[in-house]
Amino acid sequence: MDRTRLTAAVAAAVLAVTGLVATTGSAAAADTELARNGGFEAGLTGWTCSAGSGVAVSSPTHGGTSALKATPAGSDNAKCAQTATVKPNSDYTLSGWVQGSYVYLGASGTGTTDVSTWTASAPGWQKLTTSFRTGPSTTSVTLYTHGWYGTPAYHADDISLFGPGGDPATVPAAPAGLRAGSPGSTSVPLTWNSSAGATSYHVYRDGARVATVGGTSATVTGLTAATTYSFQVSAANEAGESAKSPAVSATTTSGGGDTGGDLPAHALVGYLHASFANGSGYTRMADVPDSWDVINLAFGEPTSVTSGDIRFKLCPVAECPNVESEADFKAAIKAKQAAGKKVLISIGGANGQVQLATTGARDAFVTSVSKIIDDYGLDGLDIDFEGHSLSLNTGDTDFRSPTSPVIVNLISALKTLKAKYGPDFVLTMAPETFFVQLGYQYYGSGPWGGQDPRAGAYLPVIHALRDDLTLLHVQDYNSGSIMGLDNQYHSMGGADFHIAMTDMLLTGFPVAGDQAKFFPALRPEQVAIGLPASTQAGNGHTSPAEVNKALDCLTKNVATACGSYRTHGTWPALRGLMTWSINWDRFNQFEFSRNFDAYRWS
Repeated sequence: MDRTRLTAAVAAAVLAVTGLVATTGSAAAADTELARNGGFEAGLTGWTCSAGSGVAVSSPTHGGTSALKATPAGSDNAKCAQTATVKPNSDYTLSGWVQGSYVYLGASGTGTTDVSTWTASAPGWQKLTTSFRTGPSTTSVTLYTHGWYGTPAYHADDISLFGPGGDPATVPAAPAGLRAGSPGSTSVPLTWNSSAGATSYHVYRDGARVATVGGTSATVTGLTAATTYSFQVSAANEAGESAKSPAVSATTTSGGGDTGGDLPAHALVGYLHASFANGSGYTRMADVPDSWDVINLAFGEPTSVTSGDIRFKLCPVAECPNVESEADFKAAIKAKQAAGKKVLISIGGANGQVQLATTGARDAFVTSVSKIIDDYGLDGLDIDFEGHSLSLNTGDTDFRSPTSPVIVNLISALKTLKAKYGPDFVLTMAPETFFVQLGYQYYGSGPWGGQDPRAGAYLPVIHALRDDLTLLHVQDYNSGSIMGLDNQYHSMGGADFHIAMTDMLLTGFPVAGDQAKFFPALRPEQVAIGLPASTQAGNGHTSPAEVNKALDCLTKNVATACGSYRTHGTWPALRGLMTWSINWDRFNQFEFSRNFDAYRWS
């Protein structure tokens, strides 16, 4: 249907022909189209989709150039909704075109009987229509469409609510209570009070709009260290934008902030198979090339999953015939450190499940890890907890104040080790995307239960230790598709995946879509990108050309390198790359490290 406004007479004729007549008879003169952006020609403007499940797409469409695509996942049914202003005691017809399986269209908050209609299967575009009457005091209703749990994505287009228009919306008041949290060197977190009637908020830095959010918090990133900025926020809805709030000022910290010190501006991190061969062959510590700035010894593993007692031994001769003696190994570590390299013990790995479920296990972890660090004269610790090491108990829903023992005890143990060894202690983490970026959509078992309790489980650990963390290098491999901040799914193996996943870390994101629970951005010097060194090293190998494209996009904002993704900043201080592993890179003729050495950062 043409989306231009019809005269009352034409509208009535169209309704009569198409069968959209309200239950009480012909449309009244005041009847009009009330759905905003029902054809999704303006993207998702006016619509809110649960868990970031919706996106506007150019194909397939029913009419115009755009339609809604929404993807159910886990316990989320991909509900997309908007609020429409209506009149009390009035009749309305709701319609829309849908495509997919188990697609619903409905209205709630009617003041009488809420209505919905659905189709079990619509391989092509199918029209859904329902009608309702508002209650005596109803002035707004919520229109929605959704799919069903575990089903593929559905499409919707040309959603219409026809009936008497309510009193026009008014511009909301300027938000009150704007305040700045603790600034970092390149970011400032902001919060403010809600404004009645607002559907979004615009954030301004020194008079220029820098962000639009749906909730009452935002973190402004991409700032300069030791610089004072002025911030304001306005409220907006379909009627327009409010005046800006009174300004607040915040000064970013002086920068640096490097915990563990003395890393080069752009570092290469690699795992060394020190306790096993893994098909790639054993590499002696003395034979590790100078390209590697941080060498993680893989792995320290527990005597049992819940003991917290971590042990590390060199690869046995039967598996690694060319293994050096322990004395030579320690001497080589000292030589690397004398050359400015950092050598860490990495705890966990795919086979080393570690669950610090008790304070006894926590204390054993601190004691045993300290012994390894002291015995080998190491610079710090890498946490590579995978599998079922970290998960969130039911009801543990806020990453800022975790209650699950395995999370709380790990945080406590790491803070104890950091305090013991002081500011030069290097602390790094290598979580999988499931435990970090997936937290944008899902966190723990979810508000209704049933989700994987490991989803996003690293977030409280990273957040609690962000002031102690030297490097976070998420494993951008062995991963399923992950939704980025553009609400699109990204798949491993190319520049796009690394761009989207890294942008999330450097921008921050609402956890499980909740703007009130915003995971703040990390500093770029705290972030490295994790990749496999060869096709044999892991799923998601990325060619050197694609690695360079990701770096060009993130650090230089080269448009041709970014592809269709638009980052939320440019970060020339991005620390570098991590790979699994030094051994596999050697197996692959050092392709990964040679490409890193050749890359021009500026």
